[in-house]
Amino acid sequence: MARNVFYLVAGAILLAGCVNVEKTELLDTNRAEAGKEAVSEKTPEKLLRHVVLFRFKEDAKATDIKKVEQAFAALPGKIGAIYDFEWGTDVSTENLADGFTHCFVVTFKSEADRARYLPHPAHKAFGELLGPVLDKVLVVDYWTN
Repeated sequence: MARNVFYLVAGAILLAGCVNVEKTELLDTNRAEAGKEAVSEKTPEKLLRHVVLFRFKEDAKATDIKKVEQAFAALPGKIGAIYDFEWGTDVSTENLADGFTHCFVVTFKSEADRARYLPHPAHKAFGELLGPVLDKVLVVDYWTN
Protein backbone atom coordinates (compact mmCIF):
# COMPACT_ATOMS: atom_id res chain seq x y z
CA MET A 1 0.00 0.00 0.00
CA ALA A 2 2.76 2.47 0.96
CA ARG A 3 4.57 1.62 -2.26
CA ASN A 4 1.43 2.44 -4.32
CA VAL A 5 1.06 5.79 -2.55
CA PHE A 6 4.73 6.54 -3.25
CA TYR A 7 4.28 5.79 -6.96
CA LEU A 8 1.08 7.84 -7.09
CA VAL A 9 2.77 10.88 -5.48
CA ALA A 10 5.90 10.52 -7.63
CA GLY A 11 3.74 10.28 -10.75
CA ALA A 12 1.78 13.38 -9.78
CA ILE A 13 5.01 15.33 -9.24
CA LEU A 14 6.37 14.23 -12.61
CA LEU A 15 3.09 15.07 -14.32
CA ALA A 16 3.05 18.53 -12.73
CA GLY A 17 6.58 19.12 -14.04
CA CYS A 18 5.51 18.10 -17.52
CA VAL A 19 2.57 20.49 -17.46
CA ASN A 20 4.88 23.39 -16.59
CA VAL A 21 7.31 22.41 -19.34
CA GLU A 22 4.48 22.22 -21.87
CA LYS A 23 3.21 25.64 -20.78
CA THR A 24 6.70 27.13 -21.20
CA GLU A 25 7.07 25.50 -24.61
CA LEU A 26 3.66 26.81 -25.65
CA LEU A 27 4.59 30.34 -24.54
CA ASP A 28 7.86 30.14 -26.49
CA THR A 29 5.97 28.85 -29.54
CA ASN A 30 3.44 31.68 -29.30
CA ARG A 31 6.24 34.24 -29.07
CA ALA A 32 7.98 32.74 -32.09
CA GLU A 33 4.74 32.76 -34.08
CA ALA A 34 4.17 36.41 -33.15
CA GLY A 35 7.62 37.24 -34.55
CA LYS A 36 8.88 38.42 -31.20
CA GLU A 37 12.57 38.40 -30.36
CA ALA A 38 13.87 35.59 -28.18
CA VAL A 39 14.00 36.07 -24.43
CA SER A 40 16.15 34.00 -22.09
CA GLU A 41 14.22 30.90 -20.93
CA LYS A 42 15.46 30.53 -17.36
CA THR A 43 13.65 32.62 -14.75
CA PRO A 44 16.28 34.62 -12.87
CA GLU A 45 16.43 34.89 -9.10
CA LYS A 46 15.77 38.62 -9.38
CA LEU A 47 13.47 40.42 -11.79
CA LEU A 48 13.63 43.99 -13.03
CA ARG A 49 10.36 45.85 -12.43
CA HIS A 50 9.53 48.94 -14.49
CA VAL A 51 6.72 50.78 -12.65
CA VAL A 52 4.91 53.46 -14.61
CA LEU A 53 2.29 55.82 -13.13
CA PHE A 54 0.10 58.10 -15.25
CA ARG A 55 -1.78 61.25 -14.39
CA PHE A 56 -4.02 62.21 -17.26
CA LYS A 57 -4.99 65.71 -18.31
CA GLU A 58 -8.20 66.96 -16.72
CA ASP A 59 -9.86 67.22 -20.13
CA ALA A 60 -8.80 63.71 -21.25
CA LYS A 61 -11.80 61.78 -22.53
CA ALA A 62 -12.62 58.40 -20.98
CA THR A 63 -12.50 56.82 -24.45
CA ASP A 64 -8.96 58.12 -25.00
CA ILE A 65 -7.84 56.80 -21.60
CA LYS A 66 -9.37 53.43 -22.47
CA LYS A 67 -7.33 53.40 -25.71
CA VAL A 68 -4.17 54.03 -23.67
CA GLU A 69 -5.01 51.16 -21.31
CA GLN A 70 -5.62 48.79 -24.22
CA ALA A 71 -2.50 49.88 -26.08
CA PHE A 72 -0.26 49.43 -23.04
CA ALA A 73 -1.79 46.02 -22.30
CA ALA A 74 -1.10 44.99 -25.91
CA LEU A 75 2.66 45.63 -25.64
CA PRO A 76 3.55 42.21 -24.14
CA GLY A 77 2.14 40.60 -27.28
CA LYS A 78 4.37 42.80 -29.44
CA ILE A 79 7.62 43.01 -27.47
CA GLY A 80 9.24 39.71 -26.53
CA ALA A 81 11.57 41.35 -24.01
CA ILE A 82 8.62 41.76 -21.62
CA TYR A 83 8.59 38.87 -19.14
CA ASP A 84 5.41 39.85 -17.28
CA PHE A 85 2.90 42.69 -17.21
CA GLU A 86 0.11 43.89 -14.95
CA TRP A 87 -1.79 47.09 -14.41
CA GLY A 88 -4.61 48.66 -12.46
CA THR A 89 -6.14 51.92 -11.32
CA ASP A 90 -5.74 53.61 -7.95
CA VAL A 91 -8.04 52.32 -5.22
CA SER A 92 -6.11 53.70 -2.24
CA THR A 93 -8.11 55.23 0.61
CA GLU A 94 -5.14 57.35 1.76
CA ASN A 95 -5.72 60.10 -0.83
CA LEU A 96 -1.97 60.41 -1.53
CA ALA A 97 -1.91 59.56 -5.25
CA ASP A 98 -1.43 63.20 -6.33
CA GLY A 99 -3.76 62.68 -9.29
CA PHE A 100 -1.97 59.57 -10.60
CA THR A 101 -4.72 57.14 -11.50
CA HIS A 102 -3.06 54.33 -13.45
CA CYS A 103 -0.19 52.03 -12.48
CA PHE A 104 1.50 49.68 -14.96
CA VAL A 105 4.19 47.20 -13.98
CA VAL A 106 6.36 45.79 -16.75
CA THR A 107 8.75 43.03 -15.68
CA PHE A 108 12.01 42.11 -17.37
CA LYS A 109 14.52 39.36 -16.73
CA SER A 110 17.51 41.61 -17.45
CA GLU A 111 18.68 45.13 -18.13
CA ALA A 112 19.28 44.02 -21.72
CA ASP A 113 15.58 43.15 -22.06
CA ARG A 114 14.63 46.59 -20.74
CA ALA A 115 17.11 48.14 -23.17
CA ARG A 116 15.33 46.37 -26.05
CA TYR A 117 11.90 47.44 -24.79
CA LEU A 118 12.48 51.19 -24.41
CA PRO A 119 13.37 51.99 -28.06
CA HIS A 120 11.11 49.30 -29.53
CA PRO A 121 8.84 50.66 -32.31
CA ALA A 122 5.70 49.37 -30.54
CA HIS A 123 6.71 51.19 -27.34
CA LYS A 124 7.42 54.36 -29.31
CA ALA A 125 4.03 54.14 -31.05
CA PHE A 126 2.37 53.71 -27.64
CA GLY A 127 4.10 56.91 -26.47
CA GLU A 128 2.66 58.80 -29.42
CA LEU A 129 -0.85 57.64 -28.53
CA LEU A 130 -0.31 58.54 -24.86
CA GLY A 131 1.24 61.98 -25.33
CA PRO A 132 -1.87 64.05 -26.11
CA VAL A 133 -3.77 62.90 -22.97
CA LEU A 134 -0.89 62.64 -20.50
CA ASP A 135 -0.39 65.29 -17.83
CA LYS A 136 2.47 63.62 -15.95
CA VAL A 137 4.31 60.31 -15.78
CA LEU A 138 6.34 58.81 -12.94
CA VAL A 139 8.68 55.88 -13.61
CA VAL A 140 10.55 53.80 -11.04
CA ASP A 141 12.66 50.77 -11.91
CA TYR A 142 13.90 48.34 -9.29
CA TRP A 143 15.32 44.85 -8.87
CA THR A 144 13.21 42.49 -6.77
CA ASN A 145 14.71 41.16 -3.56
